[in-house]
Parts: sequence; C-alpha cells; structure tokens
Amino acid sequence: MSNPGDADLTPITSTQQLAGWFAAGSKPRDHWTIGTEHEKFGFRRDDLSPPPYAPHGIEALLLGLQGRGFEPITDQGKVIGLKRDGASISLEPGGQLELSGAPLPDLHATNAELRAHLEEVRAVAGPLGIGFAPLGFHPLATREQMPWMPKSRYAIMREYMPRVGAMGLDMMLRTCTVQVNLDFGDEADMAEKFRVALALQPLATALFANSPFAEGRPNGLRTLRGRVWTETDPDRTGIPAIAFEPGFGFERFADWVLDVPMYFIVRDGRYVDAAGVPFRAFMEGRAERLAGHAATMGDWADHVTTVFTDVRLKRFLEMRGADAGSPAMMVAQSAFWVGLLYDDAAQKAAAALVRGWDIGGIRALRLAVPEQALTAEIAGRSLRDVARDALAIARQGLRARGLGEERYLDVLDEVAASGLTQADRWLERCARDWGGDVRPVLEAASV
Repeated sequence: MSNPGDADLTPITSTQQLAGWFAAGSKPRDHWTIGTEHEKFGFRRDDLSPPPYAPHGIEALLLGLQGRGFEPITDQGKVIGLKRDGASISLEPGGQLELSGAPLPDLHATNAELRAHLEEVRAVAGPLGIGFAPLGFHPLATREQMPWMPKSRYAIMREYMPRVGAMGLDMMLRTCTVQVNLDFGDEADMAEKFRVALALQPLATALFANSPFAEGRPNGLRTLRGRVWTETDPDRTGIPAIAFEPGFGFERFADWVLDVPMYFIVRDGRYVDAAGVPFRAFMEGRAERLAGHAATMGDWADHVTTVFTDVRLKRFLEMRGADAGSPAMMVAQSAFWVGLLYDDAAQKAAAALVRGWDIGGIRALRLAVPEQALTAEIAGRSLRDVARDALAIARQGLRARGLGEERYLDVLDEVAASGLTQADRWLERCARDWGGDVRPVLEAASV
C-alpha cells in the first residue's frame, strides 16, 4: 500500500470529472515507463521473529536509510516511509518493506534499481540483525505474532477487514507481492490492456507462486497468498465483470469505483474513519458519518488506492497477481507484462490468446490456481501450456523493443518447461535438505 500523497482540494462535481482523472494518465508511447513495486518480510536473524516497529526494528531501519539521502514521510510524528529520486519506500501493515520504484525507461534500469535497493537495505539492516525475505506468505508467524505499523489508515482497516472477509487481516499482515505499473496510450488502449491483463492474471499467480508454508508447515497450496485474496473483501477485489462488457472505459470504471466502500478521508493531516461508506454516497452528500465534509479529488485519489482488483486502474495499470520472489523473479514479473503489453503485435497476440475466455471461466481459474498452480485448466488447456504461449509472445514483444531485455524471461521459461514453481522448489528443499523443518526458508530466501 502506498504512502499518502498530496491532497487535491478540487471539489467533485460529476462522474465525468472522475473519469477524466483516469484519462489524464494517457501518454504517448515514447513517454511510457516501467514502475516496479516489491515487498519483503523482515526477520530477526537470531530468532527469526518479525521485527517490531520499535525498538531496534523497522523504525531504526528507516532512520538508517534516511541518512542515505531519503526524505522522510511521517504519520502523527512517526516515520512510516521515505522518498528519493521518484521512488519511495513504504511499510505494509506487518512491517513488510516495500520499494515503489521510480518510473524507468527499460528493464535494465529496473534490474539495477532493485539490486541497488537491496544492497542499501542490507547495509543498514545488517548491523540491526535484521534480514529480509521476499515470499508470498509469512512461512512461520501467526497473525498474532505479526507487529502492526503506526500508519493511521491501517488502524481503520484493521477494524473493518474482519467484517468483510475471513482473511483480510492475513492479507495485510502476512503477504508480500511484486507488482508492475504500466502506461496506456488512450482509452481504447487502456481497455484492451486491462482485459488482457485481468484474463492472464491467474497465469501470473501460478507462474510466480511462492507461498507454500504457513505457521511452520506446508499449507497444502502453492500460493497461499493467492487464496488469501479470494477471501479478503469481495467489494473491492478480484476480476470485475465490467471490464469485459461492451463500452468499457474510464467512465464505466469510475462508475464502478463509486460503489466501492471507502476506508477513510484525510482532513488536516488526520484520517477520518469512513469504512463501509460507498464513495457515491459521500460524493452526493448522503453519508451521515461524513457530514460537514465535501468530497474532493484528493479523496477520490485516496479511494482509488483502496481498490484491490487483480489489475488496478489508476493513472496507469497496476498488475497485482504475483507473489514476491527471488530478485530474478521480481524483475521477470515486470518483463512478462512489458513484453505482452508494450508492443502492439504482442498485445494483439495476447488478446488473441485469451479470446473466448469468459468471465466465469477466468474467475474459476483464479480460485483453482492457489492449489493447482500450472496444472489448472481453462478452455481445455493447462496453464502450463498457456504459459509457454504467453512467454513466447512476451519474448517477441521484448525483442521488438530492441533493448536486449529478453533474458529477464529466462527464469520463467524454466518454470514453464519444468512445471515447477518457486513454491515447488521450496517444498523439495524442505523435505530433502531441512528434514521437514520450515524455518531455514527465511535465510535461504533472504536478499
């Protein structure tokens, strides 16, 4: 989840104005960039426990990084994030450390940014006795053992989440992801990218499956994180049917987001609890709990960040289906989507690949993938077969960019060829090398 941005106090007067907020993200192709976000679990190297915010934990890490040229982001006097050169570091609710990368021109820059970030984190975290491991779900800690970070929005979500889903608190505290943010040219380009990416998001969930453990034992799934998202909050998650309806565009999506319940608004630097109030009711002055507050474009921008569909439309498209994983896999996630969506021929081939898939089949696939991973089927084909086709298209799309970025897909070709995900590899190591003990996975996965 992102750090808070600057407030826009422009009053909201119409749905068209909200659609225009999305449309303002349209860019000519030569301005398209790649923004990669990745999360990782902190652990104390002496006992593998999750580090608290303070003392000698996440706060100390942020303060140490701040000394390297970062500007602090604070919430009620607490440092809860950092920003520098177009990138930011933020905290997930359980102390997961997230880098929201700067908009970059190519995957080589993405790879360099990731490596530099990890080197900086190691330099500061090492003396604190803290390591970081990118896995999709915390392999050891119970929900109660995870700390809570001092971000005001999390206090509101902590209270609301159990009302709307069995695993919302697990999503907040015990999951990590890798995401890529990509641009679109205009409304038609956005709509096609959105549909293709939604249809293929279960494939990404399978390819990047990396959460086979929970509370110190195998959990029976390849991606528990994938399962968590099916039991979080149906009002704001999943694969929205509207994206596949005729006429889908900025205004249709804005109209759908209007009915998503809010979490909060921010006034004078403080969060006002609005949990469960549809934004439409707030905008139309029908929300008694928010009486005296008029809806602004800053409220809208904040609200959009609380929509957790598998692909999220902001002023760019955000791919949200993958577990966090090794550095090579994190860069591969960006490479996969750039290859599919940043070349016209590749995008058309990807659209053809999923043509004929209906919303019911895609949603059923999303439910099957956490357990079945690449053996799950859609339209009579296994995801492993679909993966081979999708990777071939992505590789051709990267080749067309002429930048030598194709090599970042090699690790995914290996997954598709073997059928073995990161999760399968960890399960093998646990049984073969660790005598069934899950604890070594944190050090083995550490970056």
